[in-house]
Amino acid sequence: MTTKLTPNVTPDDGVLLRVDSLTRLFGRGEDAVRAVDDVTFDLPRGGITTIVGESGSGKSTLARLVLRLMEPTSGTITLNGRDVTRVRGAELKAHWRQAQAVFQDPFSAFNQFFTIRWMLDRSRKLLGAVDVEERMTTALEQVGLRPKDMLDKYPHQLSGGQRQRVMIARALMMHPTLLIADEATSMLDASLRANVLNVLVDLRDNSGLSVMFITHDIGQACYISDLVLVMKNGKLIESGTVDEVIFNPQQEYTQRLLADVPRLHDLSDA
Repeated sequence: MTTKLTPNVTPDDGVLLRVDSLTRLFGRGEDAVRAVDDVTFDLPRGGITTIVGESGSGKSTLARLVLRLMEPTSGTITLNGRDVTRVRGAELKAHWRQAQAVFQDPFSAFNQFFTIRWMLDRSRKLLGAVDVEERMTTALEQVGLRPKDMLDKYPHQLSGGQRQRVMIARALMMHPTLLIADEATSMLDASLRANVLNVLVDLRDNSGLSVMFITHDIGQACYISDLVLVMKNGKLIESGTVDEVIFNPQQEYTQRLLADVPRLHDLSDA
């Protein structure tokens, strides 16, 4: 029997993404690894829902399942009221326009021999008959970058934080309803990390964008989240608001993650 850990959300018209009994196995038989194990949750519209857990907890596999970059073994994925669990072809491309992603390493996503303008212009194939130049400009401005300063630069001329914000802008050009940020700040230093987190918060507050934020850092979850889901060994073990999960954790695993977050008095003693 599935244990449903669904945060308190508004009725179905307030739910953007519904994941029900989602499972992904690697291998067969008794040796199969349950990377995602019977996970169920709702992600509301217009908020930031953080999936937090240690490396190997299954959170990135979950993200790839929702993006349909990987086939689930069982369970269903519903986005905007539409079952996308097994879509193919044109329907899958339509899903990718609705669900965009930003991954861990912004540098590897760039072709170092081409400008930012060239990279963003490649979205033309998916965008169709729209003003791509206008989309570029608007998206860069949304992430706090000046188009005239960015478009003709090469990736190596940008900081890590700028590159990550360009990747968010590329996703925004699709006008997605869901942005999945998978460890999108883990390769940045503290100041650049804060800039990217603030961009996601601004997009939620000013554009109503829904974000699934994947991280191993529960401190970031505290800073950015409306809802927090905690994963361990492929299972969803705790969920709720920041007040419920961060300030009143019920699971020993969550308490241990919180114990690893540096506190001000710990830093002052160092």
